[in-house]
Amino acid sequence: MRPRGRRGAGGSAARACRGRGGDGRARGAAVGPLPSRPDQQPGIGPARRSITMAKRRYTVGIVGLGFGRAHIPAFQSQGCDVVAVCQRDAAKAREVAHRYGVPRMFERWEQMLEQARPDIVVIAAPPAVHHVIAVEALSVGAHVLCEKPLAMNAGEARAMIEAASRAGRVAMTCFNWRFPAAMQRLHAMVDAGFLGRLFHVSARYMVPRWADETAQPTWRMDRTHAGHGAMGDLGVHLVDLIRWNFGEPVRVSASAGIAYPTRTVPGGEKPADTEDFCTVMAELASGAQATLQVSRAARAANEQALEAYGSLGALRYRLAREGGRWYRGELQAASGTTGFAPVKVPAGLPRSAGEGDQIEVTGKATIGPLVKRFLAAIRKGQSPSPSFEDGMRAQAVLDAVAASAGRGGWVSVEGAPR
Repeated sequence: MRPRGRRGAGGSAARACRGRGGDGRARGAAVGPLPSRPDQQPGIGPARRSITMAKRRYTVGIVGLGFGRAHIPAFQSQGCDVVAVCQRDAAKAREVAHRYGVPRMFERWEQMLEQARPDIVVIAAPPAVHHVIAVEALSVGAHVLCEKPLAMNAGEARAMIEAASRAGRVAMTCFNWRFPAAMQRLHAMVDAGFLGRLFHVSARYMVPRWADETAQPTWRMDRTHAGHGAMGDLGVHLVDLIRWNFGEPVRVSASAGIAYPTRTVPGGEKPADTEDFCTVMAELASGAQATLQVSRAARAANEQALEAYGSLGALRYRLAREGGRWYRGELQAASGTTGFAPVKVPAGLPRSAGEGDQIEVTGKATIGPLVKRFLAAIRKGQSPSPSFEDGMRAQAVLDAVAASAGRGGWVSVEGAPR
């Protein structure tokens, strides 16, 4: 978006990694029986290895080792073999490979696909290359887990869905913030009708990464690589949580800004042009209202929060990087005339799991459960959740937010129910 002005699954880990490749159709598409021979698998020629019932462990290749590093312990914790990592910075690739015991490293993703031939490809590179990597990985028979935002725009995302369908592979979007225990509990309560008819919901996601003007610039500040700024980094997760829990946004109005307009992208050849903060008003298909606020320039803040109010009850969710079990989140509920009271959620990982390297903690605690579902979908030949379809729907909302922030006013979300 172009800101206006200068505004401030089931089974053990071992069982999860056994089985056969499945179908990668968009949610709601029919899934037929799995082919019985390798050369009958959709999109896979005889030279491509099949994933058979006799295969004990899936192999994984990861492209991009920034946040992508979180995926290594996530897959390893589910009994898979991470056999290759890919990063243009060869020194970083070597360091990560050595740290996690990954046997092969590559500077080019094309070489990784051709030489390592992983069963699963994780895409955690900048969004500008998500589409091309996903289409190629799917075409050679790999299942794909792609970081968010899924693509640069909804059109690219739709092409990725079509590629997965043609290949007959499983394709998942990494919306890992569905998986804290408190968010899972909130979802179950909403599904059970605790709120009654939803009136309004508000959500925020605040981090301090670029609150300081001297912070090192990265590709995330460059629209040609990132597509979006704070909305792509943070807001897309809120969009997904609202869609998953409360239904589709049908139109949005947004305002966005850059914290330090004089800051440049890496190399200094042009000013940073992705938003650091954004506020969105949205109307949902149900008629309920939603507000979203995101910032990657929120000094001293590092939290997600969501509040929902309906005709029968209210829910408050918060997840902050505080304490040994921060990754569980916190949930409060109110009904009738009573005030908010804590809702008990499962303890999850041991208390010590929230300490140490926070990328590893995020991987094990929030991506690990997502990977478990991904592997179950592969094993059963089903579409996963969150799917590429979920990623595309969230992308359509980002496109509308960008349009509104650029020109002002309300913008309809492409493909949303009317």
